Amino acid sequence: TPFEAPGAVERSERLAGVAAMIYLIFNEGYSASGDTAEIRKPFCEEAIRLGRLLLRLFPSEPEIMGLTALILLQHARSAARFAADGSLILLDDQDRSLWNSTMIAEGLALIDKAMRHRRSGPYQIQAAIAALHARAATPEETDWAQIDLLYGALELVQPSPVVTLNRAVAVSKVRGPQAALELIEPLAPKLANYFHFYGVRGAFLMQLGRNDEARIAFDRAIALANTSAEAAHIRMHLDRLIRDSQPKPRESAKAK
Repeated sequence: TPFEAPGAVERSERLAGVAAMIYLIFNEGYSASGDTAEIRKPFCEEAIRLGRLLLRLFPSEPEIMGLTALILLQHARSAARFAADGSLILLDDQDRSLWNSTMIAEGLALIDKAMRHRRSGPYQIQAAIAALHARAATPEETDWAQIDLLYGALELVQPSPVVTLNRAVAVSKVRGPQAALELIEPLAPKLANYFHFYGVRGAFLMQLGRNDEARIAFDRAIALANTSAEAAHIRMHLDRLIRDSQPKPRESAKAK
């Protein structure tokens, strides 16, 4: 009959669809910046409410635990993600005392519980990455080697040039900017219109002292920026490049 319970395969597909919808709602709020960040914050809160509700309905599903952990751990940083002028603050520069410790504790408990099921999936892997950031009291304590491995696992279960781009940031911390640059160069055709590709590429080039190439990458990133916060963040890199490339005042010659 039309009212019979779905089979295991159909149930799994439906659950995956609902989980994807919840994550889309969350990202609608999380990706907001500047004037829209506070307006779209309720999207994140609604996604967390729906994640918790889904978890009550399916308490033994590790991917639903992973999804809920992921959005909790990401939203926990919301108070530290933007400066007073609306500009974006990168993870390494955030005031970690502003992170929501209660939300982090809930997220960490969920991902730990999910991992014990030994049925890994993309939400769990992403939550495990977020958990490593959340557990680091300072940026220097971040376990970048483990994050690199987790992104490698995510590439296997959910191959995507954006996943590889994110992995490159971890690679740069572990093996240096040259290795990271080599990892992302093949992504150029697929990410030709992606703001973050040029921002990340510019940062690696700047670290390598290839300032002219970095400037070109940053200019391209600004052209592709979706928000004023993204553009302002790249202009900060450009200002640093220009400042660092200024000729240093020569020391006055010593009297003979």
